[in-house]
Amino acid sequence: MKTLCVQYTTTAAFSPVNQANIARIVMELRELNHPGIMYSTWLLPDGKTFMHFDQFANEEAHQVLISLASFKRFDEELWASGLEAEPVLEQVALVASTEKFYNS
Repeated sequence: MKTLCVQYTTTAAFSPVNQANIARIVMELRELNHPGIMYSTWLLPDGKTFMHFDQFANEEAHQVLISLASFKRFDEELWASGLEAEPVLEQVALVASTEKFYNS
């Protein structure tokens, strides 16, 4: 299992574009229905800081996500947008949860 937490801050003007790009990723993932990918994104109260929490059954599943056309568009536009705070990516380990994850 691979679990990633990524947080970054866009400009206020770019936040709606980023939200739309993320919605396209989710739509493509739903159509794909890959059993090894759990993808979620959260918007913090400032309206421009995003936190992605992604879980993958394995590295191959992670590669599926980053190869999606919607993800490539999201990534390209995000980096071109003039971020207020660049992404901080951390691989995290599950300690305990009420939810069922890949390694629980």
